[in-house]
Amino acid sequence: MAKVLILDRSKSMRNTLRERLEYEGFSTEAVDNENAAAQLCGKIPFDIILAGAACKLPETDIPFIVLADDASIDSAVEAVRRGARDYLTRPIDMNRLLQSIHRAVDAPADSPEPAAAGRTAAPRQRRARPARVEQIIGDSERISRVKRLIEKVAPCEARVLITGENGTGKELVARWLHAKSSRAAAPFVEVNCAAIPSELIESELFGHERGAFTSAVKQRKGKFEQADGGTLFMDEIGDMSLSAQAKVLRALQENRISRVGSDKDVEVDVRVLAATNKNLREEIARGNFREDLYHRIGVVVIQVPPLRERSEDIPALIAHFVRSISAEYRTVPKRIDDEAVAALQAMPWTGNIRELRNVIERLIILSEERITADDVKLYC
Repeated sequence: MAKVLILDRSKSMRNTLRERLEYEGFSTEAVDNENAAAQLCGKIPFDIILAGAACKLPETDIPFIVLADDASIDSAVEAVRRGARDYLTRPIDMNRLLQSIHRAVDAPADSPEPAAAGRTAAPRQRRARPARVEQIIGDSERISRVKRLIEKVAPCEARVLITGENGTGKELVARWLHAKSSRAAAPFVEVNCAAIPSELIESELFGHERGAFTSAVKQRKGKFEQADGGTLFMDEIGDMSLSAQAKVLRALQENRISRVGSDKDVEVDVRVLAATNKNLREEIARGNFREDLYHRIGVVVIQVPPLRERSEDIPALIAHFVRSISAEYRTVPKRIDDEAVAALQAMPWTGNIRELRNVIERLIILSEERITADDVKLYC
């Protein structure tokens, strides 16, 4: 999980960015001044900093993105001179921000960092990122059923609808369906339908031709073409507009798409996996989702249970996160008292596994030699 530090004077901006980035699966911390930022950077190996243009950055080699109040050539030049990975103006285009973060975070570990004028940047040590798919942790009956369904469904070409609350691990299920399929060596392409403005979703999915709209300066392949031969994971498909749903339905029916601004069809060979935290049957009744598309994407439905319904898996998940987070921080795993585990097991976990992981990370950072029940009470 990539770690993002938000440094901005505006409390509302900090809260907005934290909410959106944590929804996207990032781990975030937010501060309003350089001293607090410097202290956190000394404790946490952040992957990137989002900094307001009025904020002074701490002395660090962590890549950063500048968020400016307005477009200014002078400030943009200064940001680039200081080594900024990107320069965005408010109101922030969240889709562009997410793309910029991913470009910076996913850069190879030995890629050169931008250097400030007159200074050669030392290569920054980055935390290792596992290439393999993470295991699905737990042996409860609910999660064991999910694992059995993956084993049965993955080898075939059936489209799968993965349902469940935010943070339950729907993307992980999708990745295992791909990894255990005959398409495992081909691309796994994901798109979050809720993160893309409705006016851009068709271009994102199907691509566009040069000149199709004002900012279309060159031809661009969409997610369907990028996933050709592999798997396309459409997360939060319940948030897609009806017009985009109609085009997705056509693509699934005919195995062909048409780029925005083109009158030519492009054939695609894609297995679509979809996920949603909504009840699509209720959305159909409200007129928000097409019933014919529901039946196309839901040949098999896999329901991922919330953490509160598989609480017997929490001790194993805690042990896994203690090991993996300690490995990211390159520290010895801390011991966690049985009473602390019991206290964590009794929590409601409305944010599910994503929330549990964030809590374990917080406890590892803030506790002393071991994690106690008092730590859980204090920091959770």
